[in-house]
Amino acid sequence: MAKATKAAKARSDFVVIATNSKASYNYTLGERYEAGLVLIGSEIKSIREHKVSLSEGYAEERGGELWLLNVHIAEYPQANRFGHEPLRPRKLLLHRREIAHLIGKLRERGYTLVPTRLYLKKGRAKVEIAVARGKKLYDKRQAVAKREADLEIRRRLKEQRFDDLD
Repeated sequence: MAKATKAAKARSDFVVIATNSKASYNYTLGERYEAGLVLIGSEIKSIREHKVSLSEGYAEERGGELWLLNVHIAEYPQANRFGHEPLRPRKLLLHRREIAHLIGKLRERGYTLVPTRLYLKKGRAKVEIAVARGKKLYDKRQAVAKREADLEIRRRLKEQRFDDLD
C-alpha cells in the first residue's frame, strides 16, 4: 500500500501547465534545459490555474543573466491592485555554467532560446527552454507533408485492420 501512495505522490509532483506547440513547428529544437522562474505571488496563482501562454515567448541575455520575455501569465483577479503585469520580463534561474553556455549559443548567428513547456515540479514553477534555430519555409512545408503522409498511412492501416476482421 505504501508503494502505491508513493507512486501517486510522484505523479502529482510533476504537473504540466502549458506547452508551446508552435516551437517545434517554427524551430529546430536542440539542447533542452530546466530553469526556475522568479515570480510574484499572483503569478504563481495564475500558473496553478493554467492561465499561461508560451506561444510568443523567448529568452534573451541582459547583463549576464537570462530573462524570459513575451510569456503571458494572466492577471489574477483576486490580487486587485497588487497584481502583476501579464507580459513582464521574468528572470530565469540556472547554474552559472549553463548560463555561460547558453549565452555563447545565443551569440552564434541564428540561435535563440524558446520555452517549450511550463510545469510545476514539487510545487515550484519550472520552464523547459530549448536552444532553437529557425526553420525555413520549405522545412515547414516538409514537416506538414510528412505529418499528412503519416496520418494517411495510419488511416489506411486502420481500414485494413477493420477489413481483416470482416
